[in-house]
Amino acid sequence: MKNIRTDLALEAAQLCDKSFNIEGADIKEKNIDGVIVTDVKIKTEFAAERIGKPVGEYITIEASGIKDGDEEICQKTEKILTKELTKLVDPKKNKKILVVGLGNWNITPDALGPKVAGAIYVTRHLFETKSIDKESGICSVSAISPGVLGITGIETGEIIKGIVKHSSPDIIIAVDALASRSIERVSTTIQLSDTGIVPGSGIGNSRNGITEKEMGVPVIAIGVPTVVDAATVASDSIELLTEAVGANSGKDSQLYRLLKSFDDSNRYALIKEVLTPFVGNLIVTPKEVDNIIDNISAIIADSINHTLLYTNYDSINNRY
Repeated sequence: MKNIRTDLALEAAQLCDKSFNIEGADIKEKNIDGVIVTDVKIKTEFAAERIGKPVGEYITIEASGIKDGDEEICQKTEKILTKELTKLVDPKKNKKILVVGLGNWNITPDALGPKVAGAIYVTRHLFETKSIDKESGICSVSAISPGVLGITGIETGEIIKGIVKHSSPDIIIAVDALASRSIERVSTTIQLSDTGIVPGSGIGNSRNGITEKEMGVPVIAIGVPTVVDAATVASDSIELLTEAVGANSGKDSQLYRLLKSFDDSNRYALIKEVLTPFVGNLIVTPKEVDNIIDNISAIIADSINHTLLYTNYDSINNRY
């Protein structure tokens, strides 16, 4: 099932083994007032190869209400995201932060990163002018939205490398839109990881990686799936149809047996083969994506701001 596209480590692990019994990987799930938080730790190269994701930690926060802009769920998700982000960033050790909003601001499903970057409270210039004391407990924060290769003509990684060389951040927080293999997780899931990110990988157009190896400093990635492969949508629809046929016509019916004869990977491959000549590498996104991006970008930006600008770092964990 590795041919099914997903940027989420949780989904990749599920495709590898639904029971999460994967040697070299530690997967734990907890429910916090209806918000599901899953921590996927890929510890060995063997597990990384099986799952198809680099060795590292991936934290997935799932809350269906954020897609609809439910205020209570959004606030709850922001608090949980803040607590999880402090575990990866630790403002006590990383005082100089560069926030990078990846993506194309001209395309709504890909505008998550730029919108987050635009809502970050930047403070680096205040330290430069000594408007903020270095002992204040506030991080030196800068933010950039470097655009995409088609707009700038420059690889995004090259732009960020130049900024890193000049500003010398302790850590990078990169925000980007992702792709999911599940319709239900589109715009309802936030993934954090300490492995960095590869821009464009979700739509099969990978660029140079924004990783610690490439940048020379640790990279924390925050991503939200905003699109899903059209073949996946069709495959999931047929799976639902199969279940409905089985429930209404019985599992002995000829149509049910025919539909059931295709397992997930074979069904996906067949649909992909049929669709490609007509629509190419088609991806789809919810029609209300404008509101969704506004809601989720606000959650992520508020979380980053709370993490980096609290003068008393310990109050974050006490508060949540």
